[in-house]
Amino acid sequence: MKFSVLMGSPRREGNTAALLRPFLEECEALGVETETVWLYDKKISPCLGCMACQDVLDGPGCVQEDDFQEIFRAMVNCDAVILATPIYAFFCTAPMKALLDRAIYAGKKNYGREKGPALLGCQRVAAIATCGYPPERGADLWEEGLKRFCRHGNMEYLGILCRRDWGGGQPFLNEEREQAVRDFAQALTLAVRADRMAELT
Repeated sequence: MKFSVLMGSPRREGNTAALLRPFLEECEALGVETETVWLYDKKISPCLGCMACQDVLDGPGCVQEDDFQEIFRAMVNCDAVILATPIYAFFCTAPMKALLDRAIYAGKKNYGREKGPALLGCQRVAAIATCGYPPERGADLWEEGLKRFCRHGNMEYLGILCRRDWGGGQPFLNEEREQAVRDFAQALTLAVRADRMAELT
């Protein structure tokens, strides 16, 4: 089993990274292979809206030559995509938004000369997020956007774990949060294993 973790934070020692570390540790303990892609280290240009990808049915088909193709392959060749991001202006960070804009078009061939497959169809998606507001008001728009992204792309949404930064010099990661993100890793692993067993029967 493999999780592709797409990390949308620019800070390797920030809150989202702190939350992600025990998640990855728990995945390793559960026998889940993980690959983490730091999106700020990649070149991901914004979508041009040219629709050229829609007439390439057997791959992403984007005309731009950057790191998108590599990341798209990682999204396809795994059992679940984990989107990790701080919330900026009530949504994910800029490189993750650019990636998702291009992935939703390249991954769902609805608008070309003929309809094609959903290349990310049947993929599973979950999120780990941090924000400066209560999660129900800080990450709610991001979660709704993810749910719609998954519905449009024929993907299965598995849920979100979000924790707030209270500021004021308090340490972000504590025992409760570490246990919560480890529990989240366990729940995702069980859900993906159940899906895979169902596919085999």
